[in-house]
Amino acid sequence: MLIHPTLRMQSWGFVIGSTLFALGSAPFLSSLFGAALANVFFFAGSWFFTGAAFIQLILSGSATTSDSGKPAIRAVWLSAAVQLLGTILFNISTGSALHDLNVQGEMHLVWNPNAEGSIAFLVSSGLAVLILWRAKTYWAPRSTEWQSVWLNTFGSIAFGVSAVGSFILRDGNTLDPSMANIGTFVGALFFLFASAVFLGKSTRPVSAMAEAV
Repeated sequence: MLIHPTLRMQSWGFVIGSTLFALGSAPFLSSLFGAALANVFFFAGSWFFTGAAFIQLILSGSATTSDSGKPAIRAVWLSAAVQLLGTILFNISTGSALHDLNVQGEMHLVWNPNAEGSIAFLVSSGLAVLILWRAKTYWAPRSTEWQSVWLNTFGSIAFGVSAVGSFILRDGNTLDPSMANIGTFVGALFFLFASAVFLGKSTRPVSAMAEAV
């Protein structure tokens, strides 16, 4: 049995994962669901993220290429690989949050991988922006590639803000719960929209970005 990854599969994975993160952090809904159910949403969403990121890595093509006769790592592949690493770190942080941990355990198993995952998302988005810049498509609002890259970038920034707000203090409380929830909610919406622009497409449109190193 063979499975053929497609852009549509990737997009739906990110859309479902983003929706679950948005539900877990949505104003009013998160308090209605309670922390336990919200953490279940985050954990399930993180696995949809990982599955989608794995498909994205496969679709990104080979890791290396030749540049002026010298081997080089393709930025498109590297961006996808770093994003996959970030999703795995979110698997760890959201999975650990399901268990009762002491303050030290929450810091090392929940906040640390959460912060590291957010950094990985920021690095991945930064690489994607550099690819747009190199392809000279830094202003192409009608392009779905352009829309997706910038929506993902804003989502990564929001997740970074969330990671700061969720810093665990010595008493076990978070630094700013509102910042953590709003950052997660806003970031999830950006990620959802970034993937939704590709729904209905089985393959990524051919562009200068697709050929970037």
